[in-house]
Parts: sequence; C-alpha cells; structure tokens
Amino acid sequence: MINAERLSYDELVELRGVPFSVEDARARWGSLVEGARNGRTAMITREHWEWAGLVPLSKVGGVWTGLPLVPVSIARSKLGELVRQVADPHGEPVLLGRHRTPVAGLVAAHVLLDRAAPSDHPAADALLIGGHTITLSHDPAEGLVLAVAHDQNGAEASAGAGRNAREALRALAEPPPWSQPDWPADGMTSAPGQG
Repeated sequence: MINAERLSYDELVELRGVPFSVEDARARWGSLVEGARNGRTAMITREHWEWAGLVPLSKVGGVWTGLPLVPVSIARSKLGELVRQVADPHGEPVLLGRHRTPVAGLVAAHVLLDRAAPSDHPAADALLIGGHTITLSHDPAEGLVLAVAHDQNGAEASAGAGRNAREALRALAEPPPWSQPDWPADGMTSAPGQG
C-alpha cells in the first residue's frame, strides 16, 4: 500500500496523465463527467498541491451511505471547494449526481494510488448483499463505534471500529485470529490478554 503522506505527484501523472486545473476542468466539465460515466478517470488539481480524481462510480470504494451527493451542475461551480474537501487527509469521496442518482465520484488522489494494492476486506454493502447482518454498537470506555457482521449462521464474519458509524462500517475487516476455532496457532499458547 502506498503511503499517502509520501504521495508522489510524478507517479500520479505517470499513471493517470497530466491533471486539469480547476478552471480547465470547469471548461470541459460535461465531457469529463461523461468520461467518468464511461469508465475514464480525470485528475484535477487545485493550486498544484491539492489533487483529486473524477472517477467512475466503480472506483468510489467503501459504503456510499452518508457520502455527500452533489448535483453535477452545482459541482461545476463549486469544483475548487470540492477538490479541497476530498484532498484533505481526512476527507471523504463526494458523489456527483443527476436527478439524485449518482453518476460519478470525486476522490482523493492517493486513493487512486492505493487501488494498486487491492483490499481483501469485504465492504459493508457486499456483506449485506451476501445475506450478512451488521450490528452497530457504542463502546463508551473506548469512545468508539463498533460494527460487527455475522453470517446467516450467526458466526462473526467481519468487524471494524471507528469514531462514528461511517468509519466503523468502512473499517470492517477480517475477525481477529483469536475468534477463530483453530486458535491458537502452532507455537502460540493464548490470545492477547488471556492467561
């Protein structure tokens, strides 16, 4: 996985081409959005250090519930603000829509580099579609929201935690090894925190 703190814009240019400035992207907005709908990615930069990608919906990872949905026409006029918003290290993708239906996404540039290392963690949407149940709870001691997915038989399939429900759902990961029936592994005697 590529470290976003060491993001190489040269690598992005190599992978995705020379970015459009916000002004150039506004001038070509219709064709860029249509290109994203047809599977093409366009890089957009604001002040040469804030980078975002206008991407097809298939490249907007994670759970879409709760992400901002901005009409395409309004996004054009607010493009500079949107690039700044998604480029922030803690920023989230923005969905672009027509008639309240997402048609493309705007994501942070580092996400496009991170895609080179595919995640093996199931997304919350995929778990739900697969028949799993996801339970959210709050742990007041840690100040975290916990998300736990169970399969149809009630076995824990995935778990995640975060500062809020959105982060917890996005953090769904494989269950810890000590929850597996074959734990402990060879050479280990107990789970962390146990005897």
